[in-house]
Amino acid sequence: MRKRLLCVLLAALCLLTACQKAPEPVEFSTFSMNTFMSFAFYGEGETENQRVQDRVNVTLRRLDSLFCVNNEYGDVNQINRSEGRRVKVDAPTAEVLSRSLELCELTGGALDITAYPAVKAWGFTQEEHRVPSPGELAELAGKIDYTAVGLEGEWVTLPAGMELDLGAVAKGYAGDQLDQIMRDAGISSALLNLGESTIVAVGGKQDGSPWRIGVVDPARPESYFAVVELEDMAMGTSGGYQRYFEQDGVTYWHILDPETAAPARSGLASVTVAAPSALTCDGLSTALFVMGLEDGTQFWRDHRELEFEAVFVTEEGAIYRTAGLTGRFSLAEGYEDREVTVLE
Repeated sequence: MRKRLLCVLLAALCLLTACQKAPEPVEFSTFSMNTFMSFAFYGEGETENQRVQDRVNVTLRRLDSLFCVNNEYGDVNQINRSEGRRVKVDAPTAEVLSRSLELCELTGGALDITAYPAVKAWGFTQEEHRVPSPGELAELAGKIDYTAVGLEGEWVTLPAGMELDLGAVAKGYAGDQLDQIMRDAGISSALLNLGESTIVAVGGKQDGSPWRIGVVDPARPESYFAVVELEDMAMGTSGGYQRYFEQDGVTYWHILDPETAAPARSGLASVTVAAPSALTCDGLSTALFVMGLEDGTQFWRDHRELEFEAVFVTEEGAIYRTAGLTGRFSLAEGYEDREVTVLE
């Protein structure tokens, strides 16, 4: 009888264990930095989970306030209205400026955070689009020069007539900060979506597999042409399909070439970058888009210290990826017959 009862108990225990549900992620969303963001993480308890959510929301509100060009009390707005005077900024602003200026220098100015006057002239700030004249573009290009930004500790100087725009790096910087919040809370599995174009993977999935992130088809933005597997990595994408307007049969997108102050005509439709830092991903995806396939590939070869990999899609639809994505890159359903060139 005891043996029979023991068998029943063991069977019930096995059944209970088998029927236990996998832990559910904590999911929440917010609107920040002019985009919809969503987050999912596996926490340890309701109280701690709420603390993590609160820290995420507080951090995003602070960074959005500091970096927003339209917030008259924010650091970037203060710098842009400084007329050449020194401005003291908060530590996050000083840090994002320092890291951004390093990328500007590394990319030879293909990334330039002083292009805001040109962005405004094209109407991308208020969605009141127009095509500036050649003379206006030449004048605007003369005001784009990241080397004119002075940064000493938490003091910033910018010549009168120039303006900063951190749009190419702000979400990436925020992603790096949220990544650290998760790790400080002991969270080892999270997916942070800061507006589709900026993704941060903290660890892998709860089952030990990597996160699988779709790469948008620039010709059909409602579809994904490929999947990249991420684990303790970030991913950022820049593409002409994200923001653009058409006039007289010509498409003009928001990614500007600092040399011309006009939309970059590099032959690329999109660039996706995977790297440990989300800021690196965002900044480099913009810079590589401006450089084009050949120069972008050479930059990848020359700067392995940045630990990034890339996927390039040309305007003709050709797909190229760097060799470091081998085993982590696959074509999506419906795109299996597309040719992919591996860059060595």
